[in-house]
Amino acid sequence: MNVENIAYACLTRFVENGEGSREALHWVDTDLSEQIYSFEYFDRESSRVAAILKQLGIVPGDTVSIFIPRSPILISAFFGVQKAMGISCILFGTLGEEGLLDRLSNSNAKIVITRKSLLRKITAIKDKLPALQQILTIDHDDHQSDSVLSLRKLMTETDPIFDYPRWVDAETPAFLQYTSGSTGKPKGALHVHGALGDMRQSFRDIMQLEADDLYWCTADPAWITGIVYGILAPFGTGARQVQYSGTYNADNWLKTLETLKVNIWYTAPTALRMLMQEDENKFTQHDFSSLKRMYSVGEPLNPEIYHWGRKVFKVEIYDTWWQSETGSMMIGNHPPMTVKPGSMGKPRAGVEAFICNDDMQLQPDGKQGLLCLRKGWGSMFRTYFHNEAAYSDKFKNSIYITGDLAYRDEEGYFWYVSRADDVINTAGHLVGPFEVESALLEIEEIVDVAVIGADDPLLHKRIIAFVKLRNDQTWSKELELKCRIYVSNKVSTTAIPAEFHVIDSVPKNQSGKILRRVLKAIYEGKDPGDTSTME
Repeated sequence: MNVENIAYACLTRFVENGEGSREALHWVDTDLSEQIYSFEYFDRESSRVAAILKQLGIVPGDTVSIFIPRSPILISAFFGVQKAMGISCILFGTLGEEGLLDRLSNSNAKIVITRKSLLRKITAIKDKLPALQQILTIDHDDHQSDSVLSLRKLMTETDPIFDYPRWVDAETPAFLQYTSGSTGKPKGALHVHGALGDMRQSFRDIMQLEADDLYWCTADPAWITGIVYGILAPFGTGARQVQYSGTYNADNWLKTLETLKVNIWYTAPTALRMLMQEDENKFTQHDFSSLKRMYSVGEPLNPEIYHWGRKVFKVEIYDTWWQSETGSMMIGNHPPMTVKPGSMGKPRAGVEAFICNDDMQLQPDGKQGLLCLRKGWGSMFRTYFHNEAAYSDKFKNSIYITGDLAYRDEEGYFWYVSRADDVINTAGHLVGPFEVESALLEIEEIVDVAVIGADDPLLHKRIIAFVKLRNDQTWSKELELKCRIYVSNKVSTTAIPAEFHVIDSVPKNQSGKILRRVLKAIYEGKDPGDTSTME
């Protein structure tokens, strides 16, 4: 089956329909300066990138890595790779040499697009990357060598017209998204051009934008949310959207929400938790009346954060659940659903989700088990790049095993418990870290927390809590007693942590998920392994 090339669906068709001058992106820089970019602009610039890639020898199926911070040129480069029929792989600029080597090596990247400040990381490992042929920099005025070329210079010399296939086979590879599990090397989830239809439909079903709504997704495009719901779905549906070039900045974020009159905001519990630490007066200085609703992704939306967000922004917050592997939102909350604070929501139309035990037997409502999906939705990843064995392990016949533990209630709402390998079996009782963390987060002295299980000769596993305190707080026996009593009352006596450790920050990856394996390794005095995706 043939489908529209991602670049055609997101850019060129608007130009051909006479809508090229329409606003595609409202860009806000870190100094709050603004720039408007049209569909025609990105169509033109991506054609230049595609022509350059073809001149440099990129053929269909070759990988081009984009190793630059979020920016308009990143978007042009991504669509340029699609026009050249290559496989795009956007990488976090915060990656270290080891993390970068793992991804560039596994993807067989032939070209890397980067910037001056990141060039050193690539040149340091280039000898270990036999497939890497060229490095293109976005901010050099001139070529640096035969293998380090100025993309800026090449683009000024390249015609903005590039003939590319408007229609492609649905299974044509489009982009790689690397995801780190609890063990092993990062795995590249491969997505195809045919996935765009599902991405657009999920965007319409869940976000429900009206014609003039302004949408903002705060996720970095190196994260699956940033590429799917920050680039593909908004461009593919012609949505008006804003993007902010920097990372978290409370003042700039709140000013952007107010001055640009953002209507739909997609962010993460981590970001909301950071906002919770700001002075309350900071929020009363702004008018958020244009905001219609908020959405959350990346980690469970704790009830405490949910209630705080509703109070401050005065809109409903809809949590969503999906993975790099699923390619689009699978389970979520959205209008006109009633939100149950702490719940993932319900499967969207066309998605079949259920709870199974280890033997793939269906579990009744209220019974905890493996969250599974029926194979076959359009945006499902097609493989782990060069790791078919790991891909096969994710399926049992027609069932995709997400690796998350959850349960469904009698009204069909799903509730996240933890990753399957994070559940703590203490004295025969199964305790999900999320439950304990949610309870501890409701204690005013604590601003962040992570819970792990540690080996115990009597209990099998004992619960260990790592807490970050508010700046004006110190740990004491009284505070520890308060925490123990609260968890006992809020969760259960079996969920009370055996130990508390005060830390400066909770290790998390770029999507906000707690890296429990890192905490466990530190606790046990072992090597934490791959930390390349840590914030």
